[in-house]
Amino acid sequence: MTDRAVVVEGLTKIYPRVKAVDEVSFTVDEGEIFGLLGPNGAGKTTTVRMLLTLIKPTSGRMSVFGIDGLTHPEKVRQMAGYVPQDVSVDGELTGYENILMYSKLYGVPGKERGRRIKDVLGYLDLQDRADDMVSTYSGGMMRRLEIAQTLVNRPRILFLDEPSIGLDPAAQRAIWELVNRLRDEFGATIFLTTHDMNEADTLCDRIGIMDKGRLVIIGQPSQLKATVGGDVLTINSKTPDCVNKLKELGYSIVSESLGGQFDLLVSNGEALIPHLLESLKAVGVEVEAVSLKKPTLGDVFLKYTGARMEGGETWIEARRARRTFRRLTG
Repeated sequence: MTDRAVVVEGLTKIYPRVKAVDEVSFTVDEGEIFGLLGPNGAGKTTTVRMLLTLIKPTSGRMSVFGIDGLTHPEKVRQMAGYVPQDVSVDGELTGYENILMYSKLYGVPGKERGRRIKDVLGYLDLQDRADDMVSTYSGGMMRRLEIAQTLVNRPRILFLDEPSIGLDPAAQRAIWELVNRLRDEFGATIFLTTHDMNEADTLCDRIGIMDKGRLVIIGQPSQLKATVGGDVLTINSKTPDCVNKLKELGYSIVSESLGGQFDLLVSNGEALIPHLLESLKAVGVEVEAVSLKKPTLGDVFLKYTGARMEGGETWIEARRARRTFRRLTG
């Protein structure tokens, strides 16, 4: 039987003017890469911070590897590593010094610190830059250093809050490869949050979709996409009354825009396109463009929440925010 790394039952966090997390329940298996996917403000980070015992839940229960987070928070913290969204390295220290500081905070015995720091620097491919100031690091190197800081304590579970936010595509792929290595080579349990649907689809064994504090559905990416029920066919038409004519022809419209773009949920989309175009032409609908795509996690989000998930910040915007934070705290 698979051991449970995380068990959450009815976890709730209420602030004075908002219910940030609303009776969330789920489990995470040991050795799994589990992700919470949702837009900014969905409650993902609040959930992680409660699991890390950094904030106290309003109600509910939670345990990490069988340790109750409410009664033994210090034990949970000792077995967990956490890489937050915001920059957590000091730009005015070297890479080695940053990890050394974390090793002391985690209580790593003095006689073991040097060996552990050397090990994580080598594993994260940072040994050649260990004595350089972190202010000279690229965004991807800084993210690897942040992960190295947490690994010095040899955590059983690693929490990554938006692990590739602010990184260019090449650095993002490197972080994804690292996350997979951490699980495959060390058996680490990975719990990540993201608003990047491609990241969730690529990395996660299972995904929980969060919206407005609630966990709306959970499952493997392929299973979730299969629940959409078909292909998504997008047509562009400015013909008046196009919506009613599509409905009269029996098509299910999952979304529409003011610019005359309509998403239809169909079966066997490739074969349907010629028939669709003929049918629309027969009822006086002029189609300007048509495209077909297989269901995505964005379509899953739309189905279960009734809205499109906003992409959030671009990587350029996120990187700029992380640089600003570094300047303010350096």
